[in-house]
Amino acid sequence: MFVPGQRWISSAEPELGLGTVLRVEGRGVQVLFAKAGVLRPYAVDSAPLLRAEFRAGQRVAGKGIAFLVERVEIKDELLIYRGEGRELHEGQLDDEQSVSQADDRLIGGRTDAVAQFELRLEGLKRRAEARRSPMWGLGAARIGLVPHQLRVAGIAAARRPPRVLLADEVGLGKTIEAGMIIARQLAAGRASRVLLLLPDTLVYQWFVEMLRRFNLSFAIYDEERCEALEQSGDADNPFEDEQLVIADFGFLEVSPKYARQLLDAPWDLLVVDEAHHLAWSPEAASPRYTMVEQLAAAIPGVVLLTATPEQLGRSGHFARLRLLDPQRYHDLDGYLAEADSYLALSKIADRLQDGQPLDDAQRAALAEAFHGDQALTARLADPTKADNARELLAALIDRHGTGRAMFRNNRAGVGGFPQRRPEWHLLPMTTLDDSARQALLAEFHADIQQPPALIEVDYAADPRLDALVTLLDAHPQDKFLLICRSQAKVLALEEALRTRSGVGVARFHEGLGIVQRDRNAAYFAQPDGARLLLCSEIGSEGRNFQFAHRLVLWDLPLDPDLLEQRIGRLDRIGQQHDIAIHILAVADSAQHVLARWYDEGVDAFRSSPADGRELLRRYGEPLTRLADEHARGDDNRDQELDALLAETRASHEQMAALIRGGRDRLLELAASRDLHADELQQAFAREDRDPGRDAFVQRLLEAFGIHAEELGGQVLLLDPQYLSTDALPGFAEGPQSVTFAREVALAREELPLLRLDHPLVAGALDLALSGEQGNAAFMVDDVLPPRTALLQAVFLLECVAERKLDAERFLPVLPIAVTVDTRLAERADFAPSEVALRKAGDRNIEVPRYRKFLAKLVPPMLERAEALAGTRGQARIDEAVALATAALDAELSRLLALRAVNPSVSEAEIAAIAAERAALLAALPQSRLRLDAVRFVVSADFLALR
Repeated sequence: MFVPGQRWISSAEPELGLGTVLRVEGRGVQVLFAKAGVLRPYAVDSAPLLRAEFRAGQRVAGKGIAFLVERVEIKDELLIYRGEGRELHEGQLDDEQSVSQADDRLIGGRTDAVAQFELRLEGLKRRAEARRSPMWGLGAARIGLVPHQLRVAGIAAARRPPRVLLADEVGLGKTIEAGMIIARQLAAGRASRVLLLLPDTLVYQWFVEMLRRFNLSFAIYDEERCEALEQSGDADNPFEDEQLVIADFGFLEVSPKYARQLLDAPWDLLVVDEAHHLAWSPEAASPRYTMVEQLAAAIPGVVLLTATPEQLGRSGHFARLRLLDPQRYHDLDGYLAEADSYLALSKIADRLQDGQPLDDAQRAALAEAFHGDQALTARLADPTKADNARELLAALIDRHGTGRAMFRNNRAGVGGFPQRRPEWHLLPMTTLDDSARQALLAEFHADIQQPPALIEVDYAADPRLDALVTLLDAHPQDKFLLICRSQAKVLALEEALRTRSGVGVARFHEGLGIVQRDRNAAYFAQPDGARLLLCSEIGSEGRNFQFAHRLVLWDLPLDPDLLEQRIGRLDRIGQQHDIAIHILAVADSAQHVLARWYDEGVDAFRSSPADGRELLRRYGEPLTRLADEHARGDDNRDQELDALLAETRASHEQMAALIRGGRDRLLELAASRDLHADELQQAFAREDRDPGRDAFVQRLLEAFGIHAEELGGQVLLLDPQYLSTDALPGFAEGPQSVTFAREVALAREELPLLRLDHPLVAGALDLALSGEQGNAAFMVDDVLPPRTALLQAVFLLECVAERKLDAERFLPVLPIAVTVDTRLAERADFAPSEVALRKAGDRNIEVPRYRKFLAKLVPPMLERAEALAGTRGQARIDEAVALATAALDAELSRLLALRAVNPSVSEAEIAAIAAERAALLAALPQSRLRLDAVRFVVSADFLALR
């Protein structure tokens, strides 16, 4: 029963200290944690609260006095503590008291197995180390450790707040970079509500990417969901019902009411993909641009994604940068002039990086850029000297106008991509009768629509099927990925192949549930599994099938970006083979015309063109008209088609040259100068060197009755048959296959990658450490000298601070273990012997028999241990303060220096770092100790003496 004035502690948040019951109304109770400045409402029936009751022999403090409790009285359901001629009512107690039940359990003989104590202690240490790491929240992410992606994500995630434009070329992983930023912001506490605003065609792809890669479950919002939430009466604003939300522009444009509610909801981070479709000019802005502009003005963090090169739409880039920083980017003409100046300096940067001499004009341009900085101007005397070139290049990078707001990587600079080899499989038109030709043309018209139109297809007599079977037979050791436009085509192909080939086939389309898709993808990934995977366009988005290197194009999308997505399932960094692209087409069909345009005009089968969308905008209409006429056998079609292909090729070469000539090397190099550029890569490297991590996770799960069975191929089956709690996530559907190997998780996306920040492992660790399991133990150590008794006490040093400060990167919840003997002397070098640990499970010690001497020995030993832990804890606090001061001072100094030469560094960003520094340096010294676990260790003869 809760009564106002009683003192309680939160088992879920013990670092808050003692709370006081303020009021009890109906089925609710309000508890004030005054020291932390937190008021928490709880449901009476499910409140995670424990009564803060102290027993005789324990020390209490309040009103400036402290004493050992001799007796406890109860008056009106409130406790009164008396001892040493003094008294304290429980309401007078300080908020910081040792409220652990570990010593009570030890003295009362309610101890756990030694192995559970060891597991708890290791869990505390591992959690502290993991939480301190800059990769916390990304360890279990299913991502390849690609340097440029880690660099971009590390820099952006460290911004306060991140407001960046991700403008990498197609195929370099902008979605992964954005996902890493989101995951880090959530894990660090700098964001709790995230909005993904997308074109409707990308909603499912993002949903799968966030769930499968980052273990983030976003809610997809549409009109039906909003109406259901309104009718349930659970929320006035349906967008406040979930923390992680995906919404599409199309839904919001036809629902002004929900668009207003979206704008009214509070958000911490906004992510917008395909930002180049947000149309803007100095005269007018599109409704989508206006919506994002309103959101960006209210939301602290904004991440925009676009693959459009700056040279193909500089006013568009200005419009996107204007969303991020309207004060900095307010004048289009000024931006264009600034961009021109940096483009000229970018060419000089290339010469400096290559150690080439500069001409007089280039020296003069640098002197003007450095605004009379004498130290830099002096280095212009010999720019070929390594030190001078390095400093001049660094100064240019620092002064780059958009280098802090925009990230742009290209395939040539990143490297590591395979070659593409198109292989044509042309079939004569004479193999088709008139009906089949008309069916092929109807299929083409359905394919080029977005989304594709629904038509009935039957491939039993299609000549492309013969070519496919021949191709499969010609490469019996290889796996093939076939992507076509629709689910209906996948099903028709599967049906036609069933009677024509004995090749193992798996299918993958949007009509399957996520679990079934995962199973089919796993079947394809197995060495002895399916050789052919039939995929629909939507069903394959975001998937990685790079263990295969043969792609079959049964048909072609009209959008070059969709074609690039198809090829990108195989053409990825780390691919070990050249990509064979098999183009199946009937000669002179509409599909053949489109394939020729991609091959001869856009060069999309051999390269990754950055101008594909622009070429489609220019030539899409005449292309589809000619394809249709060509398929119908109209006269003069060849000559006009050749002219279109030649014109497309000329435009492509012109734009490619423009992009190469306008390549902004300063922008590409800007990330290398950031303090956080290499943090993530170094953190992952450290984590990969941990030899005991996987074994610890298995022991942790076994503690809850989950048995791990090796299945081979670095895959384990977690069997929850003897699961001891329903609170552990991940086993609603029974046994689950997992892996500890990143390369296996990348190849088999249905397998969770287990790390400490995976929801399953983090949930198990939180359950283990928030409960009593393993917090009291008793053991005999045969190696100890005779007549020896030791108390091992584990205290937790905790900093109570706002989550958004991410104080745990400097001072996580840190275990401090102290060992004292019966003479109250510290035994700093003590560790239980391997023999004792090995024998502990076989020893049956009736600890309750020794309660009398435990009650006598433990309290003074514990008091001494707490004093020693306090001294050690203060040292850890001092280290954390020094670390935070050094890190944030370095960041502030860097930003202030950049601010002097680069207007992209805002006063708001500097103010945010300064405020964070002040808040952290105020919170860290207030960190306090809390007893978590105790273990009594005795020599072999000690018990006989009792």
